[in-house]
Amino acid sequence: MKLQLQDIAHWIGADLRAGEGDRPEQPATGYSIDTRTLAPGDLFFAVRGERYDAHAFVPAAFEKGARAVVVARSKVTDFLELARTHSLLIVDDPLVALQTLATAVRRHWNKRIIGVTGSAGKTTTKEAVAEVLGSRFHVLRSKGNLNNEFGMPLQLLKLEPEHEAAVIEMGMSHAGEIAALARIAHPDWGVITNVGSAHAQNFPDGVAGIARAKYELVQGLPASGVAFLNCDDPYVAQFGRDFHGRSIYFGSGPCADPRAANIEELGAEGTRFQVTAGEEQATVTLALLGRHNIWNAMAAIAVGFEAGIPLAECAAAAGRLRPPDKRGEVLLLGGATVINDCYNSNPEALKSMIATLASMPAKRRILVAGEMLELGPGAVALHRECGKAAAESGIDLVVGVRGNAQYLVEAAREAGALALFLASPLEAGEWLKAELRSGDAALLKASRGVGLEQALHFLQPLS
Repeated sequence: MKLQLQDIAHWIGADLRAGEGDRPEQPATGYSIDTRTLAPGDLFFAVRGERYDAHAFVPAAFEKGARAVVVARSKVTDFLELARTHSLLIVDDPLVALQTLATAVRRHWNKRIIGVTGSAGKTTTKEAVAEVLGSRFHVLRSKGNLNNEFGMPLQLLKLEPEHEAAVIEMGMSHAGEIAALARIAHPDWGVITNVGSAHAQNFPDGVAGIARAKYELVQGLPASGVAFLNCDDPYVAQFGRDFHGRSIYFGSGPCADPRAANIEELGAEGTRFQVTAGEEQATVTLALLGRHNIWNAMAAIAVGFEAGIPLAECAAAAGRLRPPDKRGEVLLLGGATVINDCYNSNPEALKSMIATLASMPAKRRILVAGEMLELGPGAVALHRECGKAAAESGIDLVVGVRGNAQYLVEAAREAGALALFLASPLEAGEWLKAELRSGDAALLKASRGVGLEQALHFLQPLS
């Protein structure tokens, strides 16, 4: 949203120091915390991150055409020379100022915001909800996975009067983070897909603590709000009990409306299922791989149906979804089918994708599973569970990559599968280049920090 500097200063409680010849009534045309992506006319917030203090980049921001810069009062003496010709907004904390401005813009816009969270599939679900709502409404969707205390406020600042709804992803790695995001975004509706073991290392009481952290989104909804809850998840299914608003349950169980049934695995083409909502029925052909994506799509259908979109339109919109980058992309390389699912991993999603791989027609089915990070004290056992699941699903060859993936390999071997461990994605790439054959189906999945997609670089010449 374009805002005049004087209005921004008022909303965030800043001291506006205008440069010579500057006009405070001229608007900022965008907002940035990163000079690498800053566009001329942007307002730059010099926030302090985990690895850097953006005050060091204030001169670069002005060189790139920043409209003005929000700086900390404690740092302002560093920019006295720049302030002669450039405008500064002086605050106690630029990050708090960013969040305060985002909250003010959200209130000024004053239309429906849908918050989306879950241990897995947040970004896919956000995209699905936006796709379904976009069939009838002008929707702002948060870009990529900008879902934290820095990224989510920047997404809210993209709100424009013509937007009729906004779909905002909310992530967390510690308790209290979603509550803080909800205080900024003030969501009207909230979607929770699942509770799993992602970030378990930050929760002494494990998945129960993660569930409480996810419930913070429900707690942050108004009394007039709606919570969309996956009734097939044992934790999320309980989230409506104490909610003061209205709960809508989606899934495949008897508690769900909308409900998915007659699920067919279509291999590399995805899944097909029937959905019933109220008195309406429709068929969904979903190009996203893995049964876990059915629940992501069902969340979107539930939101769309509640927004007044006929079920058939919701189903058709869900069918238009395509896998985002590194999230279940199907590649044909040298006659082999390779699933690039390297963006992230957790035990629940990995087991789901193992089942998808097992359902695919192929000469050999190969799992290349990188280490799953941030699982806490249960990491070894969780990796072993996945190795056992791969063997029991009939996967022909299990390749573990890096760290705790060695335990996945051990368990797969103990359960009767052929398995080997490799120390790095580069070794996995070399192995795939030498061993992958025409007619094989291979799944590559790992936590983001592993960088398993590097292994695919070795296969490009085969395509």
